[in-house]
Amino acid sequence: QVQLVESGGGLVQFGDSLRLSCVGSGRTFSSSAMGWFRQAPGKEREFVAAISGGGVMTNYADSVKGRFTISRDNAKNTVYLQMNSLKPEDTAVYYCAANNQRLLQFPVTVVAQWHYWGQGTQVTVSS
Repeated sequence: QVQLVESGGGLVQFGDSLRLSCVGSGRTFSSSAMGWFRQAPGKEREFVAAISGGGVMTNYADSVKGRFTISRDNAKNTVYLQMNSLKPEDTAVYYCAANNQRLLQFPVTVVAQWHYWGQGTQVTVSS
């Protein structure tokens, strides 16, 4: 089992930055690919970014490329999502996810492919 706890959400203005954190426990953290998803009201949960266990491989949704950066610190069992140039359309609950595979050799954009989820943290971007 893996437990994931997100933090760092909040209310920001258009163009601001925010960094989300997700601390994992219960399994060797570096053995797990990690991802970030988000879900806006009335919409399905969507992929944001993913990172391999060693942090070498990353994958981003087109909507966040160039603005968001996913990273991880395995010594701290933590994965981060640095969000810059935030827009109102980035408003959503952001979820951290973990997969039992270490590499990004699975359909990372598919919600059902991820094995563990955090409780989510709200990000609201005002215009």
